[in-house]
Amino acid sequence: MNTAGESIKLDQFLKWQGLVETGGQAKQLIQSGAVRVNGQVETQRGRKLTSGDAVTIGNQTFTVDATRDT
Repeated sequence: MNTAGESIKLDQFLKWQGLVETGGQAKQLIQSGAVRVNGQVETQRGRKLTSGDAVTIGNQTFTVDATRDT
């Protein structure tokens, strides 16, 4: 996902998963309260995600694998 292989920002993760096309869309989705990280509503698009974090939008949950290459 990134060169460090340790973390990815929430907005980048949403784009990488194909859930949004742009950073602006990611910002809007996150700030609307529609995104949960590990069960908690997250409104900061710069939130650092690490391997094992669960990102939920609606009824879909995605598990972060920060060691995976793009």
